[in-house]
Amino acid sequence: MQHPPSRASAFTLVELLVVIAIIGILASMVLAAAGFAQKKGARSRAEAEIAAIGAALESYKVDNGDYPLNTNVNSNNPTANANLVAALMPTNGGGGKFYFEFKTKSLANGSYLDPFGYPYGYNYTNGSANNGTNNYDLWSTAGGPTTASTAWIKNW
Repeated sequence: MQHPPSRASAFTLVELLVVIAIIGILASMVLAAAGFAQKKGARSRAEAEIAAIGAALESYKVDNGDYPLNTNVNSNNPTANANLVAALMPTNGGGGKFYFEFKTKSLANGSYLDPFGYPYGYNYTNGSANNGTNNYDLWSTAGGPTTASTAWIKNW
């Protein structure tokens, strides 16, 4: 009686390809979830920074009688909120009061950048003198185009 030749146990090419495909699918799902979590974290950080800057603006108004003037409200401009930064964190060697300490790594061309890498928008609206209608708008475009204002993070 003759015995069939013994076969060493090993994975076939098809089995290896199936395992690699499953690993690839799982990796893509994990990366997609990580990207979503990172974007959600950036939105939360922008909301918190807008709230903190708003509180600093109120302190500034109490001390100075009005909000800082704005230079350019276009958040595509890299110096869109430079006047806001200069008013809340003066660099004149201690002659001015610090209302908000901007992170140095988030400053570019004198403007403060949101977590998405774009300058925060700031617009000051001056009403009639002493009637209490002076206010400001502060926003982040949340990394999207400036025309898609429904996704913006804002203080109003």
